Amino acid sequence: MENNEVKAEQAVGMPRIGDKAPEFKAVTTQGEINFPSDYSGKWVILFSHPADFTPVCTTEFITFASMADQFKEANCELVGLSVDGLYSHIAWLRTIQEKIEYRGHKNVEVKFPLIEDITMEVAKKYGMIQPGEDTTKAVRAVFFIDPQGTVRSMIYYPLSLGRNFDEIYRALIAMQAADEFGVATPADWRPGDDVIIGPAGSCGTAKDRMDGKEDMTCQDWFFCQKPIAKDEVLSKILKK
Repeated sequence: MENNEVKAEQAVGMPRIGDKAPEFKAVTTQGEINFPSDYSGKWVILFSHPADFTPVCTTEFITFASMADQFKEANCELVGLSVDGLYSHIAWLRTIQEKIEYRGHKNVEVKFPLIEDITMEVAKKYGMIQPGEDTTKAVRAVFFIDPQGTVRSMIYYPLSLGRNFDEIYRALIAMQAADEFGVATPADWRPGDDVIIGPAGSCGTAKDRMDGKEDMTCQDWFFCQKPIAKDEVLSKILKK
């Protein structure tokens, strides 16, 4: 790798899964925050968008705001970021509420904090500036941070691609279910689907770990599944 490529990679940087979320203090549309300490005991989705007063970002903020209570019910707070200033944020969010309708959602008030990051300090800590995509705008990054302040997952989208919010919510619930029940979740898993029991050396050892319950099925030594009812999953995760 050439020296300039190494420097570019170092300049981007990003926390990895299992790392502690980088700490920062910031001014937001909801006042100052100390991150992630202000959110101790809660899940947080920290996400970035390229710029205020842009159409794709507008659709995303309307969608996030319309789902905010759904995320909160799952003990998850939302925190947004772009490299725009505070007054730009305020004006844009007011415009969204007063003028923009998207997929039946209108008069949408964004109540979660939106970080001012004109110095790009936070964006750089989280690898949200991707020089190959743009040197002055954040890409559409999504960081899932657990109640202990650990990065559990991340998703990156280019500037032109709006996020899939069903997947963001599904991933959150799946990680919470994995923690709560000590399992893994298969492709496209949703509450009520079978979960994966593993890793285990054999079906026998997998069954031993499940206290001899007979509701596990194994197709081979490495592939064992167990049903967990949707109501049981949601009762452990969602606030009532």
